[in-house]
Amino acid sequence: MKINNFLLSTFALALLMTACNSKKQQPKDAEPPAKEVSYFGQTPPGITAELFAPGTVSVNGRYEYGVSFSPNMDELYFSGNRDNGIQYVFASKLEGNQWTPIKKANLTKGNKKNEFEAFVDPNGDKLFFAAYDSIFSDEKIWRIDRLKNGWGEAKVLDSPINDDIVFYPNTAANGDMYYTSISKWKMFYAPNKNGSYPEAHELDIAYGAHGFISPSQDFILVDAQKDNDKTKDRDIHICFREKDGTWSQPINLGPSVNSDFTETCPSITPDGKYLFFSRYNEENGMSNIYWADATVIKTLKAAYFGSDR
Repeated sequence: MKINNFLLSTFALALLMTACNSKKQQPKDAEPPAKEVSYFGQTPPGITAELFAPGTVSVNGRYEYGVSFSPNMDELYFSGNRDNGIQYVFASKLEGNQWTPIKKANLTKGNKKNEFEAFVDPNGDKLFFAAYDSIFSDEKIWRIDRLKNGWGEAKVLDSPINDDIVFYPNTAANGDMYYTSISKWKMFYAPNKNGSYPEAHELDIAYGAHGFISPSQDFILVDAQKDNDKTKDRDIHICFREKDGTWSQPINLGPSVNSDFTETCPSITPDGKYLFFSRYNEENGMSNIYWADATVIKTLKAAYFGSDR
C-alpha cells in the first residue's frame, strides 16, 4: 500500500480530532492527570511531544538520547556525554516510589572508553549496548546477562554482526535483533537462533537509521531526513510490515512528534504507552529527551491500513 497526500491529510485530521475531542471531554474542574512514578513522577504527555524529566534526565549542557526501560518499568538507561565528548550509559533504578540518583553505568568496567545505546531486551534478562575506543572505527555490540543479584559481566557479542561497525541494538519479543551498520548507514536484522546470532540480513526499508523494532515486529521506527532529502533535518518515521512480509515506505510521524529541529533515536516503552526520542533543540547543538503518547502510532496505523487490519 502506498502512502499518498490523501492519507497524510487523513492522518493529520485524525490527530487534530483526537486532540480536540480530548479537550472537549475534559471538564473545567477536572483533576489534572495523575503523575506516574514509573516515569520519574512526570505527568504523562498527550500526542504532542514534551520534554522528559527536565533537570533530572534531560539536563541542559548534557547530550542525551537512546532511552530504554526494563519490562517491569523499574530501571532506566539512556546515553549521553558532557564536555569531554566521551559517551556514557546513564542508569537509575526505581526503589519503592523513588528513583535512585542517575549515575554512569560503567558497563565494561573500563575496558572500553565509550559506552552507549543500552537496551534491555523485552524479557528483561539481557542488556545490549554498543561500545568503542575510536569513533567510526571499532563500534561493536556487547551483551550482559542478568543474574540473580544483578547484571553479569559485559562481553562482546560473538556474532558476524560485529564483523561490521555497528550500533543501536534492540530486540523483538522473540529475540531477533535489529541494529544499524555505521559503515553502510543501513538497518540490519539478525534472527535469534537459540540465544545466538549466526547470521545478519539487510533490512529491506527504503531509508532510515537508529531503528527501533516493535515487540511483534509489525512496525519499526527510524530517523531519517524529511522525505529522504539530505539537506533537511531528521525526523522520526515509521515503516509498517505488510501482510507479505515487506515493509512500507517510511512515513513521517507528523508535527506532533517532529519539529524544525532534528529528532533521532526513537524507542517505545515496554508497556507500549509512550514514544521516546531525542531532539536537538538545545544550544550548542545538544539534544534533550522528549516523549509523547504512543497513540500517534495507532492513529497512523489505522489511517494506513484502513479496514485491512
